[in-house]
Amino acid sequence: MTSKETLKERVYLVDASIYIFRAWFSYQDEVTDSSGHLVNAVYGYADFLTSLLRQLKPAYIACAFDGSLATCFRNEIYPDYKANREPAPAELKYQFELCRRLTRALGITEYSSDRFEADDILGTMASMMRAEQHPVTVITADKDLTQLLQYEQDQWWDYARNIKLDHEGVLQRFGVKPDQIADMLALAGDVVDNIPGIPGIGPKTAAGLLQRFENLDGIYARLDQVEECGLRGAKRIKQLLTKHEGDARLARQLTVVSEQVPLQSEPSHLSWQGVEKEQIEEISEDLGFSSFRRRYWLDMV
Repeated sequence: MTSKETLKERVYLVDASIYIFRAWFSYQDEVTDSSGHLVNAVYGYADFLTSLLRQLKPAYIACAFDGSLATCFRNEIYPDYKANREPAPAELKYQFELCRRLTRALGITEYSSDRFEADDILGTMASMMRAEQHPVTVITADKDLTQLLQYEQDQWWDYARNIKLDHEGVLQRFGVKPDQIADMLALAGDVVDNIPGIPGIGPKTAAGLLQRFENLDGIYARLDQVEECGLRGAKRIKQLLTKHEGDARLARQLTVVSEQVPLQSEPSHLSWQGVEKEQIEEISEDLGFSSFRRRYWLDMV
């Protein structure tokens, strides 16, 4: 932990992809550009991002996008990773590039990678900015990213639901500390990402194990103590842990967020540059957005 006196200005790290998907499903599919392409996700994403900028007026902010909506390095470890998800439609892929262009026009640095997920980009940026004594707020609805909270002042913010969690909030909500989230998901699995974990062990049991043994390595180092740990069905839990150790350790490789993405970035790159009004006008014109709407967005920031 770092004292408040030594901290610099807060940096806001946005999981952009999740808000594009939210807009894709939430906004009318009659919103098209002059070529007939759907641009409803761009429209909704613009509403979200301009509203965010108006509220925050941030000194530092960056957005991360999933460069590949189908594969990443985790598929090399476990081919069925996220295999339960339907492929993104071509209309949405088209809008992702437009959202990246809009992000830049709003003066926000954006990053993407074909090999790493947006989560890993956010993790790498959080590590970089934390090394410079900046507290971090991760704007997302993805519980996996609560593991990025390290400083007492760090936050996880589900913007749409206005839910903010700090260290204590993560513990209260999930029963484990931020640095135990990846281990909890490795034990209990993650249906959203198609990570099986250990059959028969759910989040509550996983949290109970981690409260007693701290992490996955601690559990397996003291496996003989599991039967006496006080959890209901402890004997069966030990059998499951023994049988599925390989599955749990494989899952752990998938659930931990990487902080090693080669971004070629430095802290100054995350400074908010202010809105490029001409670019916003140009994008709005290209997409057929009304003059009222573009003025609304510009007035927002």
